Amino acid sequence: MEQKSAAQRLLESRRHLAQGQMASTNPPETAEGGCGVLGLACNVPIAGRHVVGAAAQMHNRGNGKGGGIAMAGLDPAQMGVSAETLHEAYLVQVAILDPAARRAVEERGMASFDLIHGHRVPTLDDWQAVPGLETRPPDVWRYFVRVKPDVLARFAEAHDLEALPARAVEDEFVYQNSSQLNHELYGGPDKKRAFVLCHGRDLLVLKIVGYAEQVVQYYRLDDLTAHVWIAHQRYPTKGRIWHPGGAHPFVGLNEALVHNGDFANYHAVTEYLRQRNIIPLFLTDTEVAALLFDLWNRVYGYPVEVTLEALAPTTERDFAVLPPEKQGLYRAVQATHMHASPDGPWFFIIARSHPDEGEWQLLGITDTSMLRPQVFALYENDEVQLGLIASERQAINGALRSLAAEDPRFLPLADRYWVARGGSHTDGGAFMFTVRTGESDVGRRRPQQYRLRITDKFGTQVTTAEGQRHVDRTHLSPARVKRPFLDTLTTQCYRAFDDGGPRSLLRWATERMSEWTYDEVTSLIKLLKSFSKTGGKEWAFARQLLTLLQDRRYDTGDKRRASLLTLLNEGLTDLFRSVPPINLPSKHPTHRSPPCRSINWETRHALRAPEGEEDTLIIDVPGFPPEGDESAARLLVTAHVLGWRHLIAYNWRGGRFAACGLGPDTAGARIELYGDVGDYAASGLDGAEVHIHGDAQDQVGQIFKEGKLVIHGDVGQTFLYGAKGGTIYVLGNAAGRPLINAVGRPRAVINGTCLDYLAESFMAGDPLNGGGFVVLNGIGFDERGRLTELETPYPGGNLFSLASGGAIYLRDPYRQVGQEQLNGGRFAPLTEADWELIRPYLEENERLLGVPLSRLLTVEGKKRPPAELYRKIEVRPLAALR
Repeated sequence: MEQKSAAQRLLESRRHLAQGQMASTNPPETAEGGCGVLGLACNVPIAGRHVVGAAAQMHNRGNGKGGGIAMAGLDPAQMGVSAETLHEAYLVQVAILDPAARRAVEERGMASFDLIHGHRVPTLDDWQAVPGLETRPPDVWRYFVRVKPDVLARFAEAHDLEALPARAVEDEFVYQNSSQLNHELYGGPDKKRAFVLCHGRDLLVLKIVGYAEQVVQYYRLDDLTAHVWIAHQRYPTKGRIWHPGGAHPFVGLNEALVHNGDFANYHAVTEYLRQRNIIPLFLTDTEVAALLFDLWNRVYGYPVEVTLEALAPTTERDFAVLPPEKQGLYRAVQATHMHASPDGPWFFIIARSHPDEGEWQLLGITDTSMLRPQVFALYENDEVQLGLIASERQAINGALRSLAAEDPRFLPLADRYWVARGGSHTDGGAFMFTVRTGESDVGRRRPQQYRLRITDKFGTQVTTAEGQRHVDRTHLSPARVKRPFLDTLTTQCYRAFDDGGPRSLLRWATERMSEWTYDEVTSLIKLLKSFSKTGGKEWAFARQLLTLLQDRRYDTGDKRRASLLTLLNEGLTDLFRSVPPINLPSKHPTHRSPPCRSINWETRHALRAPEGEEDTLIIDVPGFPPEGDESAARLLVTAHVLGWRHLIAYNWRGGRFAACGLGPDTAGARIELYGDVGDYAASGLDGAEVHIHGDAQDQVGQIFKEGKLVIHGDVGQTFLYGAKGGTIYVLGNAAGRPLINAVGRPRAVINGTCLDYLAESFMAGDPLNGGGFVVLNGIGFDERGRLTELETPYPGGNLFSLASGGAIYLRDPYRQVGQEQLNGGRFAPLTEADWELIRPYLEENERLLGVPLSRLLTVEGKKRPPAELYRKIEVRPLAALR
C-alpha cells in the first residue's frame, strides 16, 4: 500500500469521530498572555526535583492557572512494570474530575484493551500542603494496556487497514479511543468529568490548575526519573483556561507539546484539521499544534524535517539561498500545507518517545518571525550529555545548578548557549536532542550506553570543543601546586597591585592560562581571596581581577570555559560574602576592611545611607522575589535614593527589572550585576552606568535614555526597543529585533551579530550631526578564546528595515551582506567623517570588552584601511520627499 493511501485510510477511519461535532470557537474567557517553557534531555536519567527550581524561576511567565509536566524515557521499576511492558504497552493516564466517571472510563474507555497493570497515580495526602496551590488537582489513573487482538482485527477490517503494519493500526485505535472518550466525558460546557492526559508508549503527562513545580510536588515526581522532561508555566492565551484540561502539555500520540505564544490563524488550522476528521476539543492553539505534528509526522509519515517545514515555512531570502533540491521539496510542502502553518508568535518544545527505535527526543521549534524568546544549551563531559531548552537562560542555569548541587558530574553552567533563527537557511529554527540506545539495547535498560546527539533542522550536529575537559571538583587540590609557581604568582600579584593594576595581572595570567592546570587556577583564586583580606584597596583589586577573568575571552588550553567560569564565580561569591553586613555597627570594621557593606534578604530592613568612607553596597540576591516591591530590583532603587552610588548585585537568579526605576539624571551611579539577570534590565536608564557580567536576557535597555550599558556576553530579544540615547556595548550576539523603533541618539557597538530585524524602524537622525548609530562587528570567539570572523556578519534579512534615520556601520570585509537583505536602506561609502565618528567608540569597546581595534582592522593577517572593512548603511531617501 502506498503511503498516501495509507494516510488517507487512517483519516477516513476517523469519520465517525467528526460526526455531530461542531467546529470549535474560542470561549469568551480567552485572554492574551505569555508562558514559560523548559525542556531537558540527558543520556542519564534525571529526577523531577531538578525541574522544580528551574520552573519556579519562571513564575512571572505564568499565573498559577495552568502548569504541566511531561516525561519520556521512564524507569520501568518506578512505573511498577517490566522493561518489556514499558516498551511495548501504551501508558494511558486519565484525569478523573468526577469520581463517578472512573467507572465509565474503565467500562467504555478501557473495555477494548488487555490491562497489564493499573493503579492510581500516587499523590500527597493533602493537596493544600503544596505551597500556593489553590485548586485541588485531579485524581489520575494510570493504565498499561494493549488493544485486544480481536478488537484490533475488527477495527482493521472495518476501515480497510489490514495492509498497514500492526503497530500503526494499534496506534490509530488508541488515538481514536482516547478521542472518543474525551468527547464523551469532557466535551461540552457541563461535562468535564474526565479526560485522557496521555496514551503513548513510554510517555507520561500530568497537568493541573497551578504551577509546573506544583505538579512535581503533588504527584510525588521529585524522585521519579526520565531521560526527557518538559515543563510549562501557563499564562492563558486561548482555550478552557483555569481548568486542568486547558493546561499544557497536549499530546498527539507519542509526543507531548508545550507552547509559548498564540496563533492568529487558529480557526483556519482547526478547519484544516476538521477536513481530515480531526476535531480539537480543548479550544486551545496548543492542542491543534500537537494534532498537526501527529498528523504530519505519524499519519502522513513525513520525515521530521518536512514536518518542521510545514510548521515554520522557509521564506524570502532564506528560501532563495537554499540548495535547489531543498527549494523543490519545501515549495511542495508549502503549497500543500501553508494554510495550516501556525501564524503568529510561538515557540514549541516537544517531548517524543520512539520505543521501536530505542530513542527519545526533545525538540525546540521557533516561528519564522522569532517573536517569542528561546534559548538552547548543551553541557557534556566524559560521562553525561545534557541538552536544555527554555524561554529564558536563567531557567536553564537553574536546572544546571540543581543538578550540580548533588551530582559532581554536572556544573552550574553549560558549555554552549545559542538561539535559533526561525524558518532560516542557517539552522531552520529548530533543534533536536535525541537520546538513543545501542542497536542491541532497544527495549532494555543499559544507561551507560545511551548517547545524546543534537542536530538542527538540516541534520547539522551541535558539539562542544574537542580536547578540553571539565574540572572534577571532588579532586581539586591546590596543595599539589609547586612552590615555585606559587612564589611567582605571589610576586606578580603584588607587582601588579603596586604598578599596573588588575589589567596588568590579567595580561600576565591569560598569556599563561592555556598551560595551567585547574589546581593552578584554583591557587590564583585562593591567593586573591587571601590578598583581599589585607585592605580595602586589595579587596577591590581582587574583585576587579576575578571579574576581568570572568568577562574576557582567552585561550583556556585543555580546560572548558564553563569550568573556569564556575571556579571564578565561586571565588567572587566568597569575596562578596567576606564584606561586613550592613547591620553591623559602623565602628566594627577594622582598617583592613573594604569601604563596602553587604545586604541580603534577612538584613534588608537594615538598609541605610552610606556612612563615612562607605561607597559600595553589595546585594546577595537569592531570597528576594523575582519582581515586585520586595524584589532586589526595588532594593537597588531604594539604595540609590539613600545615596549609594556603587551597587553590586550577585547571584542574580532571573529576577526582572534590574537597574530600572532609578529616576532621571543618575549620572555618577554605577551598577554591576552578576548571575542570571532577567528581562527588562537597565530599561529606562537615564545617566547611570550598568555592567552585566555575563549574558543578558530579553527586553534589555528598553526606552534607554542616557548613560552607559555594557554587556559582557550575549543579549536576548528586542534589545534597546525604543531607545532614545546612551552608549551601549555588547561583547557577543544580540537575538532578534535589537534597536527597533529607536529614536534620538543611541550609539551601540555589537561585536557579534544578531538574528534578524536589526534597527527596524530606526529613527535616530543624522549620525554625523548628533544622531544615533549601530556598529556591528560580526566577530566571535572560538573555543580557544581567539577572535574569529563569523560565517556572515549578518545572517538575516530586514537589516535597517523601514528606517528613517541613523546608520549601521557594518564590518563586512568580504562584502557578504547584499542589498537584498536591506529593506529601505542603502549602502554608502565609509567616509573619513564616519570613521572619526565611530573610532572612539571602538577604542572604548577595546577598553571595556577587550576587543582590540587593531584586530578589527586586520583581515587574514594584514591591516586594512577602515573603508575596506566597514560599510555604512544609511537611509534611502523617499522619492516623494525629494
